[in-house]
Amino acid sequence: MNRRRRRAVRLGLRFGAALLLLLVFLFPIYWLFMIAFKTPEEIFSSPPAWYPAAIQFENFRVLFKDGDAKTVFNSLFIAGSSTVLAMFLGTIAAYSLARFRTGGENLAVWIISQRMIPPIAIVFPLFLLYVFLGWVDTYHGLILLYTAFNLPYVIWMMRGYIEDVPLELEESALVDGCTRWETLLRVVFPMVRNGLFATAVFTFVFAWNDFIFALVMTRSEVTTYPVQVTHYFGAQSNFWAKIAAMSMLGAAPIFVVVAFLQRYLVRGISLGAVKG
Repeated sequence: MNRRRRRAVRLGLRFGAALLLLLVFLFPIYWLFMIAFKTPEEIFSSPPAWYPAAIQFENFRVLFKDGDAKTVFNSLFIAGSSTVLAMFLGTIAAYSLARFRTGGENLAVWIISQRMIPPIAIVFPLFLLYVFLGWVDTYHGLILLYTAFNLPYVIWMMRGYIEDVPLELEESALVDGCTRWETLLRVVFPMVRNGLFATAVFTFVFAWNDFIFALVMTRSEVTTYPVQVTHYFGAQSNFWAKIAAMSMLGAAPIFVVVAFLQRYLVRGISLGAVKG
């Protein structure tokens, strides 16, 4: 009985500690969401108002009225388009590396090393190139940039997933009359579906959260959500209502993507795709 009690006490302490940590980490998110629905008086009230007296959407209406909410749609379009392009090109390149040993054993390592370059080291030379090409503050300019920057990550991850697919399955499909493209679509893609979705989610998040490229390469037409949020911080005061409302709009797509692809995300991560 004493042993059972000690075990129950330890289990209770663990659950209590886990619950406490959960509350600590969730409180900033809760506070941000509550600010988005508060009036200016409630935001700056002392003692603080832990929740709004009445839910109001004026802070969100202001964002749509001023056109600031457009930056969220800009981020969605740019991040989504670059993710699709990076996944298509990266998966094909990864298949070539995995099955045909294109470039030898060291090419894959060289490719992933390009992802380790700090963005600040290349953003200004790229800016001069974009000025020459007239691509500054354009959708295709940012989409191409994000695609190129995320390609090494996609290639490296998908190479590992594809190498886990038994080669005999592809050989059987080729013997049955499938072309190489049909084998890729009907055999390889279904086998690496979980890894494909997991890689796509992380690629989308990388493009969505980017700040330095968007800050330097945009002006007003294609401003993205991370850059727009910084406009609400001033030298004299900060627009906390707009910051909270814009943060909610910016966080919503990520929550939706992860919620719908959570099953594939967990399975894809657990496959242990990265190999030397």
